Amino acid sequence: MAKKILFLLVVFLTNIIQGITGFAGTMLAMPPSVMLVGFDTAKPILNALGLFSGIYIVAANRKSVNKKEFLKIVAVMSLGMLAGFALRSVLAGRERVMYIMLGVVVILTAAWGIYKSFLRKGGEHGHGKAVSALLLVSAGVTHGMFVCGGPLLVSYMTGKVSDKQEFRATLSACWIVLNGIILADDIRTGLWNKDLLLLFGISAAILFAAMFIGSLLCKKMSRGLFMKITYVLLIVSGALLFIKKFDRLARM
Repeated sequence: MAKKILFLLVVFLTNIIQGITGFAGTMLAMPPSVMLVGFDTAKPILNALGLFSGIYIVAANRKSVNKKEFLKIVAVMSLGMLAGFALRSVLAGRERVMYIMLGVVVILTAAWGIYKSFLRKGGEHGHGKAVSALLLVSAGVTHGMFVCGGPLLVSYMTGKVSDKQEFRATLSACWIVLNGIILADDIRTGLWNKDLLLLFGISAAILFAAMFIGSLLCKKMSRGLFMKITYVLLIVSGALLFIKKFDRLARM
């Protein structure tokens, strides 16, 4: 019970960040959630919450969605997600390997984000066509495996969408479709059951409270500051997956 309460606290705090930035909530929540409730519980619930958070933001900002970028992102990332599903199937039953892979993805993504936020001079720039395509496909693979394609997608969108509300609304519209695909696959593979639905129901109520707070903060506070804080927290979150006694902790 204590671990489920801590999981709900993680959902609340990380989705405040999701409400501010339009991404990072799932990636930030995934490592501690995996440690608290296990991958087969954390992944489908966090994915469904990501879908709901997308609906919440798009419902209030649907006119801000960049339709051209939205269609391109969904088309390319969907293909990458198919590869992510296949890799996840290959690694089925080898959870320790998947946790290490997730930790590597989270830490490398955060390190790149910190580099862009703190060290790189000259502001944000777009990417060439080849790099843009690679980022989208990689985001799709990562999202298919771990529901953590957000930071790579954000890197792609840098230089493509400059308006803050358009950026946030377009990201959120993508999560509705992409997380919907993952939800359908999770249902197909039998991950959802009565206990999972109950925990999801409580999590969803907490999600909407957190998103409301995040949306208010988004209007009043610097998105850049929260992005920097988020990347630092991602480093810590990803590092947790490399704790030597993780396997014992995950079974407690």
